[in-house]
Amino acid sequence: MKKLFFILLICFISCRNETSNKLIKTIDEHDSQKAGKIQVLNVGFFHFGTTSDANKVDFDENNLKEQKEIRQLSELLAAFKPTIICLEYTPEIDDKINEGYIKFLENPDKLDTEYGELSMVGYDVARMNSLEKVYGIDNYIGYNYSVGDFIENSPELINAIDPKTYLELTNNPLKEYPELEAKNKNFDNLSLLEKIKLTNNPVMLDYSLNTNADKLFYVGIDDNFVGADQAALFYQRNMRIFSNLNRIKMTVDDRVLIIMGSAHTAMLREFISRSPKFEMVNTLDYLK
Repeated sequence: MKKLFFILLICFISCRNETSNKLIKTIDEHDSQKAGKIQVLNVGFFHFGTTSDANKVDFDENNLKEQKEIRQLSELLAAFKPTIICLEYTPEIDDKINEGYIKFLENPDKLDTEYGELSMVGYDVARMNSLEKVYGIDNYIGYNYSVGDFIENSPELINAIDPKTYLELTNNPLKEYPELEAKNKNFDNLSLLEKIKLTNNPVMLDYSLNTNADKLFYVGIDDNFVGADQAALFYQRNMRIFSNLNRIKMTVDDRVLIIMGSAHTAMLREFISRSPKFEMVNTLDYLK
């Protein structure tokens, strides 16, 4: 009899916890809608295929093991139930990208590797949520992120602003976070999920901004602003990306998934966090 009582008690507590969790989730979603904010899952990626980025990752998107991991990652992101998916390509080629998506839907058992993570993950998450299309929000602006290195490696040039901080950010950017530094050095040996989790760690997103732009604030020749001016181009590109996001018609009932390179993710995090329009969910909650 006692055994039966304990079983019933455990079931009762379990049911109450489940009901409570559902209630909390409902309240959270209600509060977001009441506040008139659109939920956003802002996920940073490294590029699966060929890339012009300075930092490349050893990753074979055609490997069957890697493809299985990609499918598993897509399922985790699909749990967000996005109604709008935004990818790192320019709106001008929207029709071309979506032709690829429609073609993928005809044979979804085979991942589309043509656009790297954009088609391998973006298409599959869109399929799992029965979306009709995906959206491009990128904008291209060229800039010289290695101007500081050029100055440091040119004996005839002198960085007149703060070479000490620039070199520290270049050579030892994670010195205050030894565990993250160790993981980052072992990046190629991590599973895909662990790679994406590390990429989206808030400290690593800050690191990405420093690597791509902010360390240039410490670079200049004489009284000029050659470093800051180049970093400004990177900021401008991302401001335009955020503007493209806002071109998409959406309501508070929409749920937006953004898949971009981690530096763009880091910058969008800053814009979205201050926006009265959006509310970011915790990316790491969907990478478990």
